[in-house]
Amino acid sequence: MDPSLLEFAWFELHEKNKSVTVEEMAEIIFGRVEPLESYSAHLLLSKDEIYFTILESKGLRCVYGPRPSEQVEELIRRKVAKEAAEKEFQNFIKLLGSAKSMPSHDKPSKSSWQDDEKIWSRIESLEAYAIDACISDKQRETAGIILKEMGLAKTSSSAVNLLIDIGYFPVHVNLDLLKLRIPTDHLEKITSAAQSLLSDSSDPDEINRKNLTNLKVYAIDVDEADELDDALSATKLQDGRINIWIHVADATRYVQPGSIVDREAMRRGTSVFLPTATYSMFPENLAMGAMSLRQGEVCNAVTVSVVLHDDGSIAECSVFNSVIKPTYMLTYESASELLNLNLEEEVELRILSEAANLRLNWRRQQGAVETATLEARIKVSNPEDPEPSINLYVENQADPAMRLVSEMMILCGEAIATFGSRNNIPLPYRGQPQSDINLSEFSHLPEGPVRSFALVKIMRAAEIDFRKPARHGVLGIPGYVQFTSPIRRYLDLLAHYQIKAFLRGEPPPFTSGNLEGLASGVNEKVRAVRKLSNSSLRYWILEYLRKQPKERRYRALVLKFLKDRIAALLLVEVGFQATAWVSVGSQIGDEVVVKVEQSHPRDDIIYVKEVARG
Repeated sequence: MDPSLLEFAWFELHEKNKSVTVEEMAEIIFGRVEPLESYSAHLLLSKDEIYFTILESKGLRCVYGPRPSEQVEELIRRKVAKEAAEKEFQNFIKLLGSAKSMPSHDKPSKSSWQDDEKIWSRIESLEAYAIDACISDKQRETAGIILKEMGLAKTSSSAVNLLIDIGYFPVHVNLDLLKLRIPTDHLEKITSAAQSLLSDSSDPDEINRKNLTNLKVYAIDVDEADELDDALSATKLQDGRINIWIHVADATRYVQPGSIVDREAMRRGTSVFLPTATYSMFPENLAMGAMSLRQGEVCNAVTVSVVLHDDGSIAECSVFNSVIKPTYMLTYESASELLNLNLEEEVELRILSEAANLRLNWRRQQGAVETATLEARIKVSNPEDPEPSINLYVENQADPAMRLVSEMMILCGEAIATFGSRNNIPLPYRGQPQSDINLSEFSHLPEGPVRSFALVKIMRAAEIDFRKPARHGVLGIPGYVQFTSPIRRYLDLLAHYQIKAFLRGEPPPFTSGNLEGLASGVNEKVRAVRKLSNSSLRYWILEYLRKQPKERRYRALVLKFLKDRIAALLLVEVGFQATAWVSVGSQIGDEVVVKVEQSHPRDDIIYVKEVARG
């Protein structure tokens, strides 16, 4: 059964241009025509793909003829290439197996898989298969063959696990970040353009800026915030009314509509804030540098000045370019601590708190719907490690400092809507009709997360009008424009473009129709980022719970009954919603004690069980 015997026969028969039967072939290569030799010749010829071809077939008997020499040479070349490719592929499979067996710290780096073009192509096919993003049948087929050779099922999860096992993906790879194709870096041409903007010291609004550096200015945000785009000041007028200044970073000092940096910000739509990283809408040298409000430095801002009536409604409002010098950069925790200390030297912070309470009470009287709840925030400092450090914070939106900032942002939104309406400026006016909500129907529920959960479930979606303000029933205000985050949100930046043009005495750069078209594309990007942010937060909460001691107990509020005794719960210490069966007698708003029996972040599965009545 040596195939080289056919090569010998081919040379002899090719020279004579002679065809043969199986028996004649047996005679040529074995010298005998016995059954064993004839059958062996038959097997050699039936498996041959190089030297001979069937010329004639009569029943079970075939006549074979030698192929032309050019065809034989080509077939030999193809065979050698196929064998080499198969050998190279098997070496790749061995490489994967070797990488799988290595300790995590010895595995090949991600970049090393790109050194060889063929290896990189196969890794790309596996990655595309893992995130359901194959661009061709060939990619899908390649990934399937690799998984089969590795003894794995042809599923995306198998591909994910294989890429993790060889060290290409980190253990906690964010698949949604890859699937949604969210950009994480800025191209060099964008960062270069941003640097050029920083080099230009001219300020077109310099002569029109009010100098407010004498004001005490508070910037309050989460402790790891890198993009600081709003800050607050307050004082009491002689008649006892409160004057509030909301200072917003003047992003348009550096970026103009239609510029390369503006177009890139529009393409992104928003900054991305994940537990593991921040991906800014603008290059870092702008977003976290010149654009941001920085403590102790003179900063350009757009200031919204509001004077309140005694009942918390707006008496006067104006918008102007300004120069400020932020006094404090406070976290919510440190701001709450200062409020509790009630220090005489921080009277301005007390005035802001007083204004926030006035505003909250006034909005409630206007039908505002209270939606404050507990929310989890997670910071992962070393996400590439198999066992990263996870820090979880539970934010109570009813906390005094968070309430203060929230009320001031809502106040700013109402003031900008009023200013825009008064001056016929097209803006992204947000409204949310809620006339059908009867708050008295929810009075039996405890205030806070339980009542908020019930109310949120029946709220209608927000709407945007680009011509005039529409009432925002949830907030209890006549109009609302998001304005306080031009570094983080592109729609806020659009509002700045419009307002800044008016302040310069120029026509707004965008008509209402232009704004509507731009907003449509931007909102699509924002929805994708929101989906990514929610899934990323959920993944890391589940990972946090997976790492907790099995005996740990959690307090949980019953939010709603889904079916029979299966309830939606809010784990108070985690700020996370889950479902579990609760004992008979439990009511909505009751507190129960639960434990987490299983948590599988990659599969998005959690099992929670009640262990005792609270």
